[in-house]
Amino acid sequence: MNLANKITILRVLLTPFFVGLVLYYKPDQDYLRYIALCVFSIAVLTDALDGFLARFLKQKTTLGTIMDPIADKLLLITAFISLTVWDAAVKLPLWLPIIVVSRDIIIVIGVLVIFLLHSDIKISPSPLGKITTFTQMSAIISVLLLWDRSEYVWNTAVVFTALSGIDYIYRGTKLMNGNNGKK
Repeated sequence: MNLANKITILRVLLTPFFVGLVLYYKPDQDYLRYIALCVFSIAVLTDALDGFLARFLKQKTTLGTIMDPIADKLLLITAFISLTVWDAAVKLPLWLPIIVVSRDIIIVIGVLVIFLLHSDIKISPSPLGKITTFTQMSAIISVLLLWDRSEYVWNTAVVFTALSGIDYIYRGTKLMNGNNGKK
């Protein structure tokens, strides 16, 4: 258990605290929103930090390769769902987490199918996937800040979510066809 993996696990542990803060938030208890923003910001920073440390300290592990995207998805999916039902002036529309969760389910199913058919798969995020994660995190932060123009940020996140989903489907299909000798 190296430092990068411990930081990834911290992000997992921060997620239920974040969700609780968002769900218990009421406008007359605005301090909960600020604490939620701090917890989410720390979780976002751990996402950048664990990857940097794993590369810099040459401590990449199989556990980290698997846990990092799981920790990201857990944080982001729960944040998107929580911010559709919280009691605030700015909240996410219900369709937004449906798009985000659907994309992630499609990716997971694709990975499982490829693994079951080929018993080997290398999971690597695409540049478009990294941009998607950034825009999704930005959308969550803009809502936590109660920014009245948050829809611009979350619509940008939706566009990148859709594009990266299409990209992952394309890459998966290409991998499947390449491994079967078809072109």
